[in-house]
Amino acid sequence: MGSPQITENPTIAVDEDEENGISAECKELIHGCRKEKGWRTSFLYEFQGFWCQPKEIDAILSFQKHYLAIDSDVILATIPKSGTTWIKSLTFAIMNRNNVPVSDGNHPLLASNPHDLVPFFEYKLYANNQNPNLSILPKPRIFATHIPFGSLSESIKSSDCRIVYVCRNPLDTFISSWHYINQLRRESRPPIPLEEAFDMYCKGVIGYGPFWEHMLGYWKESQERPNKVLFMKYEDMKEDAMSHVKMLANFLGLPFSVEEEKQGLIEEIVKLCSFKKLKDLEVNQNGKSIKNFDNKHLFRKGEVGDWVNYLSPSMVHQLSKIMDEKLGDFGLKFKLCSTVS
Repeated sequence: MGSPQITENPTIAVDEDEENGISAECKELIHGCRKEKGWRTSFLYEFQGFWCQPKEIDAILSFQKHYLAIDSDVILATIPKSGTTWIKSLTFAIMNRNNVPVSDGNHPLLASNPHDLVPFFEYKLYANNQNPNLSILPKPRIFATHIPFGSLSESIKSSDCRIVYVCRNPLDTFISSWHYINQLRRESRPPIPLEEAFDMYCKGVIGYGPFWEHMLGYWKESQERPNKVLFMKYEDMKEDAMSHVKMLANFLGLPFSVEEEKQGLIEEIVKLCSFKKLKDLEVNQNGKSIKNFDNKHLFRKGEVGDWVNYLSPSMVHQLSKIMDEKLGDFGLKFKLCSTVS
């Protein structure tokens, strides 16, 4: 199985008209949508129950119309800034280990950004009015998305394809998102103050949010169909990466053999896909794999608990209360722990 060779059309710069290039259908749709001030763009629009930018909505509409899942497909789903790059790397390494040995000095992950190897539906495959012929890709195919479960194409829900979902403590997700978006805002726009961004986040107004709805969609499905959806938490993966890599391989139907475990293959995959290893690679320090966003901005700290360096006690209390009210009754909880000072 190789990486898909999909041509990505040039994307508009972040300071261009947000509606430039979108379909007439999308323009008509968003003009009837509720909108709020955006983080990076002027506005976010409430679409199918979650918040999106116009170009994302246009791509999602195309994805919903055209994508046909097959049983061997693997879909990696996350809310932004929750370990997307990491889960793409791990899954790619696991699924390709028979074709490309992890120890190979020419491994694709050493020369390509994970977002090029595992393309997003909404940012690459169906972005910019594209409708690629995905049937020509080698199987099994691996794709990625930030789209909430309820808005996935019906073929994903009805087929036997597998979904891997990774989420992160919302406190850390917020801080990571705030840093990331401020790096992307054009120079004519000042950074979003922490307090303003926090207020928007708590109201659910962030790309693909509210975060609690996003998490619950996949959480509930994982409880009802554990063979269909694997639900993982970033913090648990950081605490015991090897066990989670093994769990992931089992879920994908590609368990490690006794011999592979004895040879230390799981540990090799963990090392190959580690934050430091990926961040230090030249390909991840240069170039652009997602729209017009520099690869270097995809890697900041990758730590658990960095929120303690930014959020006041009252902010922690407010967001913790929201987490408890929105997620607690469903058994979805996060530890308020920190590994940083």
